[in-house]
Amino acid sequence: MSTREQLDEIYKLLFERFGPQHWWPGDNQFEIIIGAILTQNTSWTNVEKAINNLKTADALSADALYKMDIDSLAALIKPAGYFNVKAKRLKNFLAWLFEDYDGKLENVEQLSTQRLREELLNIKGVGNETADSILLYAFERPIFVVDAYTARVAIRHGLIGTGCDYEQLQQTFQSNLIDDVKTFNEFHALLVKVGNEYCKPKARCEGCPLEQLPHNPEPI
Repeated sequence: MSTREQLDEIYKLLFERFGPQHWWPGDNQFEIIIGAILTQNTSWTNVEKAINNLKTADALSADALYKMDIDSLAALIKPAGYFNVKAKRLKNFLAWLFEDYDGKLENVEQLSTQRLREELLNIKGVGNETADSILLYAFERPIFVVDAYTARVAIRHGLIGTGCDYEQLQQTFQSNLIDDVKTFNEFHALLVKVGNEYCKPKARCEGCPLEQLPHNPEPI
């Protein structure tokens, strides 16, 4: 079975079991970006608490967060963990947005996907996964987001080796799937779902929708 056929089968089995995931959670483009930055090294439940704090304080807008002092911001996002670090990362993103694009996301839309990715990665504290989440979910660019769940599934089902880096893993998916935002969105969300429920560091293969496929359940 080719890599393309393997990915098609994985997607089919996951979608049949879990259905559409309706990702990324967020009421608007800006909220999705804030969520992508806050979700680093924490659960989405904690991110939701932080975002709700921002909403309650009427601070979930670019203008409000840009004008807010960093200590007040850190206090509001405390539920997301590493709040002092994440407050700095949010401020770094906002500085880029206001200094280079007049604080308006619509001014960013004109950038090519490659240029936008490069600029996001130049923001201190924004890594590959965060940048690609922003690109896919907030700007609807056809970039496949990979994370620990993606790597775990791909390694255990023989799509990649253990030494594969982020770009190689991303290319495995992008070169074998239709270049489509909706497909990339849904597939990544389904991989997170199966990773959370079955493909944990110590695999729980019994009952997994991918159990019928060849796999190696070694701890990762």
